[in-house]
Amino acid sequence: MQSRALASEEGKSKGLSLRSLRLLVVFLALCVVFSVISVYTIKHFGIQSVVTTMSSSFQPCIEEQAGLEQWIKPPSNLIHNMSDKELLWRASLVPKIKNYPFERVPKIAFMFLTKGPLPLAPVWERFLKGHESRYSVYVHPTPSYQAHFPPSSVFYKRQIPSQIAEWGRMSMCDAERRLLANALLDISNERFILLSESCIPLYKFSLVYNYLMKSKFSFVGAFDDPGPYGRGRYNPNMAPLVDVAKWRKGSQWFEVSRKLAINIVEDTAFYPKFEQYCRPACYVDEHYFPTMLTIQAGSALANRSVTWVDWSRGGAHPATFGRTDITNEFFDRVRGGQKCLYNNRNSTLCSLFARKFAPSALEPLLDMVNSKVLDF
Repeated sequence: MQSRALASEEGKSKGLSLRSLRLLVVFLALCVVFSVISVYTIKHFGIQSVVTTMSSSFQPCIEEQAGLEQWIKPPSNLIHNMSDKELLWRASLVPKIKNYPFERVPKIAFMFLTKGPLPLAPVWERFLKGHESRYSVYVHPTPSYQAHFPPSSVFYKRQIPSQIAEWGRMSMCDAERRLLANALLDISNERFILLSESCIPLYKFSLVYNYLMKSKFSFVGAFDDPGPYGRGRYNPNMAPLVDVAKWRKGSQWFEVSRKLAINIVEDTAFYPKFEQYCRPACYVDEHYFPTMLTIQAGSALANRSVTWVDWSRGGAHPATFGRTDITNEFFDRVRGGQKCLYNNRNSTLCSLFARKFAPSALEPLLDMVNSKVLDF
């Protein structure tokens, strides 16, 4: 029995040896084939191309971080697909460190809320010419309107995504917030002026720029009107957030600092109250911003506008000026005889812009520019 067992084990051992030998032969054959293929590839295609192909397939685990320019460069294209909710959230992001780690030239954002065309665009072209580093332009027209300005124009591709804005309704304030939010995406914009297609500048750019940049206050009209068109529009349902004692009225055409612009776009407390309880005959564009800013930042307001209008003819809207109204005497009246406070000091320079001017006023206005009555 023992001899049989030994013979069996010896047979198994020989079988294993033969299998191992066969596997070794196969492995060596594969090595030879692989070596031949490698030599052939290097000979015909070169070792550099093989290395390049192999290395190009490698992807780093961590992508290279973008530089600061990504955060400070203004959008190259104003057309985007953000909803208002997304846009307002994005615009409300604020750096916590006040000192900028780069050279920042503060700019004025000229925000045009229009029905469509800008008939007085040539006047603004002359006003802004040569000051490209100190201003930005944004236009909110009726959604169906498509502007066709030449590439040389300051209005070229400055139209933002827009929606219908109805006078006296919250959609008008939505349009104004939309303009502010788009302008806030450019971190160099420091002052924000709301204008219409019927507005014109009254002075040269350098004077307007210095006036706004050196102002300690934002130019928002906000006054307490005890009559039916002021407190008479107040709805008690707005209390306690908005008390009647803080209810304010003011011109739609404002100018604000960057800080107050952020206050406006980030508001989620006052907005629903005004949307629900200030509807015609409560005209929300005359009350929402003046009241909210009075409550939140009353000490930052000049409580006046820098846009001149003429209410002397009466009615629900100010006077409109056409071709025959544009004279030297007219501008003497518009720019003279005013008294106001500027940085808490008495001043006679109170209005920087004026409205409402009809399209027929364009030609005589350009004559005023050429004759230096309007010095720009």
